Amino acid sequence: MVKVVLLSGSPRPDGNTYQVLEVCKKEIEKEGLEAEIISLARKDIKGCIACYRCGELKRCAINDGLNEIIDKIREAQGFIVGSPVYYGTARGDLMNALQRIGSVSRSSDNFLAWKVGGPIAVARRGGLSNTYLEMMMVYFINEMIVPGSTYWNIVFGGKTKGEALKDEEGIRTVSRFAGNVAKLIKKLYG
Repeated sequence: MVKVVLLSGSPRPDGNTYQVLEVCKKEIEKEGLEAEIISLARKDIKGCIACYRCGELKRCAINDGLNEIIDKIREAQGFIVGSPVYYGTARGDLMNALQRIGSVSRSSDNFLAWKVGGPIAVARRGGLSNTYLEMMMVYFINEMIVPGSTYWNIVFGGKTKGEALKDEEGIRTVSRFAGNVAKLIKKLYG
């Protein structure tokens, strides 16, 4: 079954970032693909320790739950990541995860190459573009395919749960993006 993994970098299991990814999940499922949201909430994802064992192990040497996520991403054809913006950038644990996922891919079987997806940033005000670009770097260095939308994948939403869903333009943008991810996967992978 063709599948897209959506990774929520929010510490809130059902906060704005997760809710935005639920919108994306529905769009992907409308296209007949399977989609799964994985949340980093309540996980303690460590940073890369540069041990260089991932090439030999084909997984990360750190056992903090990220390898199970890597296994799901490896089997999927699509990968979307969402992050809230804290202090103008993506959450640290999410970037830890993305950097380690990318390191395992690049050091082993290059499983991220040609996966379709992209990042989504959710914030109250500033730092959206920085966060979006910070996450985008992971996609491009891993030879991934990022389809466009009608704007950049940024959604305004603050501390209050459900606030991001009120950003009509942002939700339209990420909905279109998720639909484009699904359509491109169908063209590439049937």
